[in-house]
Amino acid sequence: MHALLPLLFAAIMGLGHAFEPDHLIAVSQLVARRDSTLLAVKDGLYWGLGHTTMLVVLGSVILFGKLTLLSGGYFEVLVGLVLVGMGLGRLTNRANFVPTRTARSPHAWAYAIGLLHGLAGSGVLVLAVLGELRNPWLALAYILVFGLGSVVGMFGAAGLMHIPFTRRMRLSRALTGSVVAVSSLLSIGYGGWMVYEHLWSNG
Repeated sequence: MHALLPLLFAAIMGLGHAFEPDHLIAVSQLVARRDSTLLAVKDGLYWGLGHTTMLVVLGSVILFGKLTLLSGGYFEVLVGLVLVGMGLGRLTNRANFVPTRTARSPHAWAYAIGLLHGLAGSGVLVLAVLGELRNPWLALAYILVFGLGSVVGMFGAAGLMHIPFTRRMRLSRALTGSVVAVSSLLSIGYGGWMVYEHLWSNG
């Protein structure tokens, strides 16, 4: 029972981890393309699976290969650049302002974004877990459960974020376009802040 408590804690922490600003902003850009709530929550699911895949793969390498992954914030910079690119891409393509049922690369892009977010956070997570759990197998189980918690969290978050883009909620094309524009500007602004914070602010 005592060994299960860290895993329960991992699930709760993973659930909350899905709601970090950069995660929500990235997935909001994905779900805004969707005319179907089912496709939107699948984007959230695939983001979570990509995120978990990277956490487990790199976590295994670090735990069992006795390696130390120090990114110096460069992975976070890459996440910031992707957020800026996603925001700019939506703003410069008017077709992106209208949700559609058929989107290019159905869920591969969501999975790739999840992989990138997992890459950015894996080193810090593994080092934090190792500080508490000396057994590498228990630490890996913690990381896996943490990742699965983030899958559940993002699945729910994607559904909530898609509400403004459902057919019943889209009162007008202008209103939908305004929501997309605001979310895109937020993506650009937050992504730019991440680049500055990890590349220049920290020297």
